[in-house]
Amino acid sequence: MLNDLVKMDNPILVFEEVRNIVLEMFSRFDFNPLDVLLSDTIRLFKGHYPGFQPCDTEYHDLKHTTDTLLAMARAMHGGTLNGLHFSKNGVFLGLASAMLHDSGYILSRDEPGPGARYTLVHIDRSIDFLKKYFFEKGYSDKDMDACDAILKCTGLNVNISQVNFLCPENEILGKMLGTADLLGQMSDRTYLEKLPFLYREFKQAGIESIGTELDFLDSTPGFYEMTLERLAGDLGGVERHMRHHFRARWNMDENLYVNAAQNNIRYLKYILKHHRDDVHAYLRRGGLMAKLLKRFS
Repeated sequence: MLNDLVKMDNPILVFEEVRNIVLEMFSRFDFNPLDVLLSDTIRLFKGHYPGFQPCDTEYHDLKHTTDTLLAMARAMHGGTLNGLHFSKNGVFLGLASAMLHDSGYILSRDEPGPGARYTLVHIDRSIDFLKKYFFEKGYSDKDMDACDAILKCTGLNVNISQVNFLCPENEILGKMLGTADLLGQMSDRTYLEKLPFLYREFKQAGIESIGTELDFLDSTPGFYEMTLERLAGDLGGVERHMRHHFRARWNMDENLYVNAAQNNIRYLKYILKHHRDDVHAYLRRGGLMAKLLKRFS
């Protein structure tokens, strides 16, 4: 149901929905900086941004970025409907942070690949990229520091209480991006098909503790349970605002992100129980298993 609302594999259409959502929050909003940033983000991931190679991570790709972007906009809109107050600059910084939150996977022209080798430091690299980008565009140091704090909230091992937030709005935005990052990926209709790519990214990063691919898939339902705990705990339960968005925007009184993620995990448990010897044959969406075979055979 979630993936029927917007054509998620088209970044331009995703951003059109983001614009519609922002206009629900503000009758007037200057989209020019976001338009430029979206164009630059697309160029960055496709290898057309000066000084950088194209994205080579199949899990942390442009679609994951736009999935997170839309989830972030929906969270902010739902929060507004639920009594939160955001400034226009805060909304801009939240959306900008979403667009660049995984820029750290992108390699500069002279860096050896693959980009996944930087998995464990990709947040610091993303912050560095954002700050350089903001400096070149003339944004203030305060805006850079605000985004620094927001981006840190996407780290699964980050203690949110130790992040140096600039103000309460900055803290809410950070928790919303951490939430959007998790829900955006786990609700993706091709989430399960992308897990074998994520496994290979972790292996390329030197993370050996994950075991075999089957071990990794077996651990995913447990990761989902930990995700729910993090959403409700460290990330402040801001996912509850999603329901207000879907009720107002689509007349659906439910959190479609959690529903979609639960459906993904339910199907994963099914194939792990009944088809352990041929899991890939039951991951049919998007032609991703054929792509996996071609790339890693």
